[in-house]
Amino acid sequence: MNSIFSIKHWSLRVRIFLSMIFITLIASILIASVSIIQFKNESQVYHQERLDHKEYQIKEHINYVMATTPHPLITQNIPAIFRYKIFEIANIHNLEISIYDLNGRLLINSKAPIMKGQISPNLPMDIIDKVKFSKEKRFVSLTEIQGKTFRSSYSYLLDYVEGKPIGIINLPYPEDDSFYKNELQNFLSIFAIVYFGMFGISILLAYYLSRYITKSLETISNRLTETSLTEKNKKIELVSNSYEIDRLVQSYNNMIDELEESANKLAQSEREEAWREMAKQVAHEIKNPLTPMRLTVQSFQRKFDPNDPGVNQKLNDYSKTLIQQIDTMSAVASAFSNFASMPAQQNETLNVVDVVQLALDIFNEECIHFSSETNEIITKIDRTQLIRIITNLVKNAIQAIPEEQLEKNIKVIVKKEANNAIILVKDNGKGIAKEDFDRIFEPKFTTKSSGMGLGLAIIKNIIENYNGTITFESKIKKGTIFKVSLPIINK
Repeated sequence: MNSIFSIKHWSLRVRIFLSMIFITLIASILIASVSIIQFKNESQVYHQERLDHKEYQIKEHINYVMATTPHPLITQNIPAIFRYKIFEIANIHNLEISIYDLNGRLLINSKAPIMKGQISPNLPMDIIDKVKFSKEKRFVSLTEIQGKTFRSSYSYLLDYVEGKPIGIINLPYPEDDSFYKNELQNFLSIFAIVYFGMFGISILLAYYLSRYITKSLETISNRLTETSLTEKNKKIELVSNSYEIDRLVQSYNNMIDELEESANKLAQSEREEAWREMAKQVAHEIKNPLTPMRLTVQSFQRKFDPNDPGVNQKLNDYSKTLIQQIDTMSAVASAFSNFASMPAQQNETLNVVDVVQLALDIFNEECIHFSSETNEIITKIDRTQLIRIITNLVKNAIQAIPEEQLEKNIKVIVKKEANNAIILVKDNGKGIAKEDFDRIFEPKFTTKSSGMGLGLAIIKNIIENYNGTITFESKIKKGTIFKVSLPIINK
């Protein structure tokens, strides 16, 4: 049982340890993920602000050109107005510039002059509509060309005098994320170093914390394992920093108090009930011989004749009958006395093999055979009580074999198993019925025609006082085997 609890405690400790490591890992992943998202958001905000700034400066420059041009500010004049200036503006601001008419046809571009007869790409209608119907008359799209991301701005080119749109300006802004990628890579490298350092610290912290948590639980569970209904239990003296564990310890100690009180009440009740049952049994056993004694006395009184020539023989028979019944009552009283007052243990160091063999010497039956697998089993035990165990079991074995049975065989075997002395008493008698198995050790139960049925109850009490066990196997008409196991005590 203790090994099972140790496994459970270790399993609990491992679960707590792994949970803390898992929490640390999840927290680190969340931090890294949030940081990556933050870097990406900052990159997008940076590029958007930079595009807005360049767009503002380019429009200011375009407005200056339109303010100084001699050409009327109409769509058809845009190529003439910006024929040379568009290259200057694009070089100054390091950004490509394209100007379309309101229908999306390219009018002029800063990359190269438009040749006569050249077919230029037009703006898609959806972009024209998005610029036209947007609140700010402006639309920004994200496109990817050859692995590069472009943030293109589309907005109206206004007549600065009347404020009417005369064209659409397109500013394709290439997003260069190399700086943010380097920053992110540096951050992740530093984060990895810090993470593995914190991870190592977390492992140590999780290990000691899990030990601290499970240590109190292990103490409580071990004490719960040792809790017995028949013995006095110790309270848990444990002070922890956990309110829940302190409450658990307090509840256990309260339970021990209540259990002890209930056990005392139960024991008192059982003792009273046992003595009441014993008193009834003793009264019944005493009444049994009293009845024939009364009948014998009455018959003798009625038929007594001093002049009867056989009066001496009749008086002798009468006396034998009374003495026999008196002996029966004496045996009942002795058995009750032995059961009621068990002598205190007088333990001494002895050889179980020699004592068992000595106990068998009082029996004259030739069917009793003794054997031992070893010459010595040294232990501390009360010699008288050990002899009592042997004589009672052997006596029961003798009585279990019918007198008319021709082949009688009783074997007494002594051996050692682990740290226990084993005593086997085998007979080939009539056996015990299965319905009587559960009652065989009851103080008032017997399968014999005489006796109070206290013998097995007495030796069971003796054996259990030494933390031993007594068991049996039996088959009808084949016999019974009683096995006594007594722990070897050398201290």
